[in-house]
Amino acid sequence: MARRAGADSYPARLRKSAHRVRIALRKSGVDYFRGDGSDWVALAALLLTIPAITCATLVNSVWCSPAALVLPIVAGGLLLRPASLLGLYATAATALIVESLTLGPYDQGPARVTPGIVLVVAACGFFGLVVAQFRARVGVPWRRGGTMLFDLRERIRVQSALPRLPQGWHREMALRPAGGQSFSGDFVVAARTNGGRTLEAVLTDVSGKGMDAGSRALLLSGAFGGLLGSLPPHSFLPAANGYLLRQDWDEGFATSIHLVLDLESGDYELLSAGHPPALQLHAGSGLWEEKAAEGPLLGVYDGAEFDAVKGSLAPGDVLMLFTDGLVEASDRDIAEGIDRLTGEADRYVTTGFEGAAWHLIEACAKDVNDDRALLLLSRRS
Repeated sequence: MARRAGADSYPARLRKSAHRVRIALRKSGVDYFRGDGSDWVALAALLLTIPAITCATLVNSVWCSPAALVLPIVAGGLLLRPASLLGLYATAATALIVESLTLGPYDQGPARVTPGIVLVVAACGFFGLVVAQFRARVGVPWRRGGTMLFDLRERIRVQSALPRLPQGWHREMALRPAGGQSFSGDFVVAARTNGGRTLEAVLTDVSGKGMDAGSRALLLSGAFGGLLGSLPPHSFLPAANGYLLRQDWDEGFATSIHLVLDLESGDYELLSAGHPPALQLHAGSGLWEEKAAEGPLLGVYDGAEFDAVKGSLAPGDVLMLFTDGLVEASDRDIAEGIDRLTGEADRYVTTGFEGAAWHLIEACAKDVNDDRALLLLSRRS
């Protein structure tokens, strides 16, 4: 009984009430910034801003022009829902009428409410309403839109991360989207299979570039990541081809190259779907060899077959997989681009290829308006 009385005491009930209020405020704040909560806080703040601006304009219309009412209208277009925005606009229109009646006709002195100011405020309100309606239709609040795009970009980067390799192997990946954008139509999915003995890596180039191909690349990277390791290596590209065909996209094709590497012996297989050939540096001779596998584009026709080409990486050998944006341009064909890439790569033969992927893209295709990706694997001597 004493414990129950202590638990029901006034300080205990006060602490419980304060805790519930704190949790409720925290939840409402999180919901607001996620876009799930009400916008009444922003609406109340903007409604209080309008009379403050109106009073400042009536006191000194030279320093606080009647056009300052554009500021809460623009902010409302970014923060409020369309229904709340109409209430804000009604308040702003009332403020303009009050300013016009108090300051007098616009032709009797400076810093008055002119027809031009009315048109500017109305135009800003119209565009703000269009933005708010589009945002409500998409379902992505302005304060979460940038965060969502950042999250999507980071998911693509995480999915393109290469797994750790055993001692004696080096791997790196460099990706450069077209036009300096954050999204790319090139991506890599990789996994260690067969108990960690085998490395499977798939480099894919989705049709299009930059933002246009970024959404499709995100979808395909998730699907390809799920297929990789779940199917036998020779079944991966047929399954990926069938997946693309089922999407029925207007630009539904992609090129892809699938590497299956035995990390103990160095033997590998390459399967290609219309992708540029891989390049292997033979440490013994110092020469580069093209490894071109046969296969059609992904997403073109059903029943496609993909033939593998085999090879082996000896100690000191290097294997490069890349997309066409690195070696192909409007003023040169792919053969010239490959020659330039191998010429630049020869500079790293003596010093090692650690950190070379990014520099090779810089040297060979720095200003190319296309997505560029390079996957580099080397077996240390």
